[in-house]
Amino acid sequence: MIEFKNVSKSYGGFQAVNNLSFQLHKGEILSLIGQNGAGKSTTFHMLLDFIKPSNGNININNNLNVGYMPEERGLYLKESIKNQMLYFASLHGMKRSEALKNLKLWMKKLNVVGDVEDKVESLSKGNAQKVQLIACLMFNPDLLILDEPFSGLDPVNADLLIKAVLEAKKSGTMIIFSTHNMENVEKLSDYVVMLSHGKTVLKGTLNDIYNQFGRSKLDIVGYNNLQKFEGMNGIKNIDIINDNSAHITLNDVSFGKYIFDDVTKEGYLPVFNQHYPTLDEIFKTKVKQSE
Repeated sequence: MIEFKNVSKSYGGFQAVNNLSFQLHKGEILSLIGQNGAGKSTTFHMLLDFIKPSNGNININNNLNVGYMPEERGLYLKESIKNQMLYFASLHGMKRSEALKNLKLWMKKLNVVGDVEDKVESLSKGNAQKVQLIACLMFNPDLLILDEPFSGLDPVNADLLIKAVLEAKKSGTMIIFSTHNMENVEKLSDYVVMLSHGKTVLKGTLNDIYNQFGRSKLDIVGYNNLQKFEGMNGIKNIDIINDNSAHITLNDVSFGKYIFDDVTKEGYLPVFNQHYPTLDEIFKTKVKQSE
């Protein structure tokens, strides 16, 4: 288990992280989200013991095998994939034969275009990024820390990375990652911690977070008199797309039933979808509130 308990980090008068608390257990994934400068990398550096917290406690099980993928990628361009991966594996006590077997297995799983003897400088950016991830996964870490792992990846390669992370989770690895891609947060996370200027503005399971906001978003397609809902007390905002479709934000989620009863009086309606705001919308709302 990993536990941050009221952890803060300051540099002079600048508060990088303020009173951060969370727990992470075996086989769980926690996403750390926030705008640039929110305190994500500082949190990772404290977790890795690169820097010490100013206040609070960080409790980590002894002798954890840790894989860390920094935002600033760190492969040696002039060296071969094989030489680097075998070296990294040796630092974690892996035998050369086992490491080479795992390397080839992961290169196949992640569809790395290239051979183990290729130099990193010959790889595309996406393939080099996948090799960097292999360096973290091939020794079966107890804890995996990924700082912006999806940056620069196309959707196909991002999906391969997601599958690899979920496979590590299934094997019991604790995983904490940061990203600006809220869609990937929704696909991966057991827990979310949202930071803004070092402060925790939201945390919990995805269901916990969605339930805080309720089904306040409403999409309607196929009704010809949507203008009549403008200015009603239960509606915060209505964005009319064309004559018969709109995106509506509700002040009161129960008002959705009133609208449903009204727009379906004449029967069939192609789209009536009352749903939670997206995590991206929630993130923008919380950052705006914090500022």
